[in-house]
Amino acid sequence: MADPQLTASYRSRDTEKAFESSLPSLPSEAAKQDVEAKTAYISALRSSVTEIQSSVNAFLTQAMEDEKATQPASSRKAKEEREEELYGEEDPEDET
Repeated sequence: MADPQLTASYRSRDTEKAFESSLPSLPSEAAKQDVEAKTAYISALRSSVTEIQSSVNAFLTQAMEDEKATQPASSRKAKEEREEELYGEEDPEDET
């Protein structure tokens, strides 16, 4: 049996991206009663989640930078000012 994988996927109109991280095998029936085995498995799971989260964040940050680079400077400045003005709030004019 193949080692289990932790997976996440991102999908937008233009892009699809899959993220994967290996997990250790699940503890055996006997090891399920062992606190150290459970702790080790949960620690590995947490590490894999953090790894995927980091990969997703890096991907999305790069996608945002690429999108900004394709916008005209005047449009980009107006959008950034609007985002600053509404920081932490939803934009009622944005229907996307």
